[in-house]
Amino acid sequence: MDTSCGTLIVNASGQLLLCHVTGTAHWDIPKGMLDAGETPLAAARRELFEEAGLSFDAERFQDLGRFDYRRDKRLHLFRVDAGDDLCSLDHLRCTSFFPHRVTGKDTPEVDGFRWASRDEVRTLCWPRMAQRLLSLDW
Repeated sequence: MDTSCGTLIVNASGQLLLCHVTGTAHWDIPKGMLDAGETPLAAARRELFEEAGLSFDAERFQDLGRFDYRRDKRLHLFRVDAGDDLCSLDHLRCTSFFPHRVTGKDTPEVDGFRWASRDEVRTLCWPRMAQRLLSLDW
């Protein structure tokens, strides 16, 4: 079963950092697949850097554990308290690309960033992700 590793970045107001998934109406946490030989923490840190350009010391990552997500996928989630470190999101950049389904042009995986409250997560994220995120204490 595949494992996707992701990070819940939480600000001082208790909001969650979300990334807009390019070409969709949905938002998600920075996350991605665990590579062979990679630890879940290393994968979460790599994905956070690729999708948002963020890097935090490993000690700041709190392991929230592994969760069933879909029949074919698990989530391994971490939490980082950003405190006041991310007052602005203007500097965040995605450096992970995929070929556009029509043009074939390199397209960033995510194209926007925002803070979201628990109530906003309900409507911004895919239903399954929203349910998982809302089941956690962040």
